[in-house]
Amino acid sequence: MRRRQNGITFIGWLFLLLPVAIVAYAAIRLTPVYLNYMKVSKSLNQTAAEYKGETVLNQTEVRKALQRRWDIESIDYPLVNDISVTRDGERWVIEANYEDQVKLFGPISLLMHFDKRSEVE
Repeated sequence: MRRRQNGITFIGWLFLLLPVAIVAYAAIRLTPVYLNYMKVSKSLNQTAAEYKGETVLNQTEVRKALQRRWDIESIDYPLVNDISVTRDGERWVIEANYEDQVKLFGPISLLMHFDKRSEVE
């Protein structure tokens, strides 16, 4: 008498691997967006550190410094003009508040919202 077979069928493998493949594909598509955010964050922090202790500061100088760093880092999005440079009491605040969208399949997209804030002390 034959024993009953144990194991997983091809259809079972499809049900198991399909969600894993979708998540892996989404991770591959999102990686460049997060790497870009890390470059933006690093540039904001370095610019804030560059002007630390500066008493006379204006938006134009900060934007020029950011543009130099973004040219070196090859950051295309967001634009330097989209970065807000404001005064908050005694401190200057450099803030990148932007969204980025990645297409996955057909009409399905992922929308990420980034908000990085650095203070010049």
